[in-house]
Amino acid sequence: MELDKSIDYIKRRSSQKAQFFFHPPVDHPKVRMNVILFNWVIENLLKNALDAMEGEGEITIDLTHDAQHAIIDVSDTGKGIPRSKQQTVFEPGYSTKKRGWGLGLTLAKRIVESYHKGKIFVKQSTPGKGTTFRIMLPLS
Repeated sequence: MELDKSIDYIKRRSSQKAQFFFHPPVDHPKVRMNVILFNWVIENLLKNALDAMEGEGEITIDLTHDAQHAIIDVSDTGKGIPRSKQQTVFEPGYSTKKRGWGLGLTLAKRIVESYHKGKIFVKQSTPGKGTTFRIMLPLS
């Protein structure tokens, strides 16, 4: 499964203080995708989660599905995003990092929505507790 590969790639490059938990379903949903672009989206979300946790905490990736969509939730135990910024994070130039262009989530949104006909959004976030991003992709 491609999601496993992206998680393993980031896990090997992260601190031992960061724990990763992946919960795939028994029956894997089938989605039509550009694997390279989609892996980049997952890697970007995982890198952002690591940054938000300053390399220490837990990242959980839940893969589920309903009748029409594969659903991927990427959760972290990081800083969280204030409600007022939850829509802004996808705008070009938004960044909480000293270095960076603020294009990662903008590109992720374009890849998910324009290329894969899906949705990506902040499912929930609590300052000081963490954030969950949700990706919904149509089943093939």
